[in-house]
Amino acid sequence: MRSVVIVGAGVIGRSVGLALRRHGVTTYLTDADPEAALAGERCGAGFAAPPPRQADIAVLAVPPDQVAPVLAEHQKLGTARCYTDVSGVKVRLHREVRAHGCDLTSLVSGAPVVGGSGPVQARADLFDGRPWALTPTEATGNLALNCALELVALCGAVSVLLDPETHDRAVALVSHAPHLVASLVAARLLGGDESAVRLAGQDLRDVTRTADANPERWARILTANAGPVADQLDDWAAEAQAMARELRDAARSGDTDGPVRLRETLRFGVAGRARIREPHTPSP
Repeated sequence: MRSVVIVGAGVIGRSVGLALRRHGVTTYLTDADPEAALAGERCGAGFAAPPPRQADIAVLAVPPDQVAPVLAEHQKLGTARCYTDVSGVKVRLHREVRAHGCDLTSLVSGAPVVGGSGPVQARADLFDGRPWALTPTEATGNLALNCALELVALCGAVSVLLDPETHDRAVALVSHAPHLVASLVAARLLGGDESAVRLAGQDLRDVTRTADANPERWARILTANAGPVADQLDDWAAEAQAMARELRDAARSGDTDGPVRLRETLRFGVAGRARIREPHTPSP
């Protein structure tokens, strides 16, 4: 890979540029705000200019609702041979790019996983060792898929290949619904007495960490993936109601050995947490 165009010179776009520059890839930054592209050039993420010739791949690091029209525009211009993006919901995106008449053979929609609240500044190592979802479809050409796989590897990330539907169900499970639950837990604190809030420890801060993220941005993400997120919430609500019934029975009877489902859920929680433990982290 010799040249990459990054459309959208925000934190993710600049981080892609910095990561690629480590490997000698020539990167070009474009943005609706020329100052953003110039800021990216100053930080070393690439040249604030369109490429002089067709690039190998274009990374569309723009808001999700802009991906389809921006893709259509750049395909018409012939900006690159292949295209990818960084938006977090895929079924809706694929529907929109089809509606815009985009060439699906040159597109591999992608999504790097960099944390719920998002990074605050661009870094060359932002993607190192992190998963990066790629969602090729039956229409995807081999050239586009190979380019996208090379891009992810050069950024230091690990490719995870999923179809768009599976991707959206997966992120509902591991990101979107947990974010909303963190916000629900944090919102409960508004009704708590000051004396109760003063007792909050690190466990509660860990559980509610992602609730600090931009509410409007997350409202757009959650509504874009509304069906899978709602399915997760329905399942959790059923489990929570079942445990609430057990606890009320225990409160009435005084039987502390009775709540079987509660103990089972706590054991399952330990086992589930072990599946996402960082490498080399010892078990508690």
